[in-house]
Amino acid sequence: MKSLSHTVWRMGALGATLVVATAGATLAQDKALTIGLTADPSHLYPLAGEELSSNIMYYHLYDPLVSRSPELEFGPGLAESWETVDPTTWRFKLREGVTFHNGNAFTASDVVFTVEKARASIRPDLVASIASVTAIDDLTVEIKTPTPYAVLPNDLAELLILDEEYTTATGDEQMDLKPMGTGPYKLEEWIKEERLVLSAFDDYWGGAPKIKTVTFRPITNPATRTAALLTGEVDVVQDLAVRDVDRVRNEEGFEVITRPSLLNVVLAMDTRPESPTIEGPNPMVDQRVREAIARAIDVDAINKIVMNGLATPSTQYVPASHLGYVDGMDFRQMYPVDIDKAKALMAEAGFPDGFTMTLDATNNRYVNDAQIAQALASMLAKINVTLNLNIMPKSNFWGYIRVPSDNSSFIMSGWDVPSGDAGSMYAALFYSRDKKEGYGQVNRSSYSNPEVDALVDKADATPDVAERDAILQEATKLLMADIPMIPVHYEQDIYGVRDGVKLTPRTDKFLSAFEMDIE
Repeated sequence: MKSLSHTVWRMGALGATLVVATAGATLAQDKALTIGLTADPSHLYPLAGEELSSNIMYYHLYDPLVSRSPELEFGPGLAESWETVDPTTWRFKLREGVTFHNGNAFTASDVVFTVEKARASIRPDLVASIASVTAIDDLTVEIKTPTPYAVLPNDLAELLILDEEYTTATGDEQMDLKPMGTGPYKLEEWIKEERLVLSAFDDYWGGAPKIKTVTFRPITNPATRTAALLTGEVDVVQDLAVRDVDRVRNEEGFEVITRPSLLNVVLAMDTRPESPTIEGPNPMVDQRVREAIARAIDVDAINKIVMNGLATPSTQYVPASHLGYVDGMDFRQMYPVDIDKAKALMAEAGFPDGFTMTLDATNNRYVNDAQIAQALASMLAKINVTLNLNIMPKSNFWGYIRVPSDNSSFIMSGWDVPSGDAGSMYAALFYSRDKKEGYGQVNRSSYSNPEVDALVDKADATPDVAERDAILQEATKLLMADIPMIPVHYEQDIYGVRDGVKLTPRTDKFLSAFEMDIE
């Protein structure tokens, strides 16, 4: 059963908590926590880009109109309530008395500014479902959608509100260094690649944070991250290395906590007639070649050998909890590993001798990402597809693969859908490029299927959630048959914690100090 929920939840009763026993941290004003992340954020300005470390910081510094709970339930944020005036008009009542960190009052004009600012940024996808936005008064915003749209509040959980006056005066280039939001924390210090320190915003509308100082340390090397935990340099580590799980579990005074991740590691295949790293015509234009590649990839072997069993093979592009998931459909059952079948498909398509292309991948973004890339090269060699590996840190990767940079033929990346709705993924990754504003912004395959586009449009035009689910399921069936992208596996979110730390991880993997406390 789908779990897309509009249940209201209260900031004072959040479902995920951390309770940390730290020597000397007995007074509220002394409470401090140090968290080891896999990487430094790329940005602190929420319209400058998207990746996990940045997203974690954004939600400490800024707030959306609609808040997303740890279990992906949606409820009041900066908007305390909303209603539909007619099928394409929503009216949001804003929370009174909210201020930005600089003391400026939060008003409806800041919401209007943020929507228009996003539309002109590299993140127009954030407001693709919004036709217009109007400030009715200081505490009321009216949003019109192009067509009836059932999940607008869920989309708004990803749009973080800017201070119009401050952002305009500061300028986009400086907003990374001088963020200004309404969030529970303020930036105190950012020494890039060393530490980022946040201090509590005591006037926060949701109540003053219990943890007064939070230090995030980027520790890119997995072994170093584990050592930092075991030596007491950090209280919590994100993405504990799979090879260290048993070691930490067996070490007295520490605990390992895991949960299935929303992050789906996927392989995007270029579908243009000519591809940047392939000589001659692009073989992947042919669905048979894409199927052959899928059949050559042994996800179970990757899970066992590379991931130490700590991954879940992807059955579709979104998990079973999401709108658009088709019960009983499994990518691995549709395209089981079969090297002989894969070779036959390559021959039928006219490429019996295979071809050579480049795989772009990271070495510090996903769990064991470089090792997965190497395993893929070995597997595809069995069907005469030679992969040249272009492995780079994530700081270089996102700009390199950004649409429409057109550097890539084959990309390993990840995608999660915290909105609980496949439509947001399909609109961004599979909708034809340059056809509709805000759609196809991350279409790394250059995939174009009018039937898929029409189904996304149809889903976006219904006010009924059940009808939207049924329409998106039809899109899923088309995509699973066409294979513009190969789903590999969902990571496990793996945390290492010190003694006394009680952690219920968020479904979206966003570590939130506001949801933490220290005994």
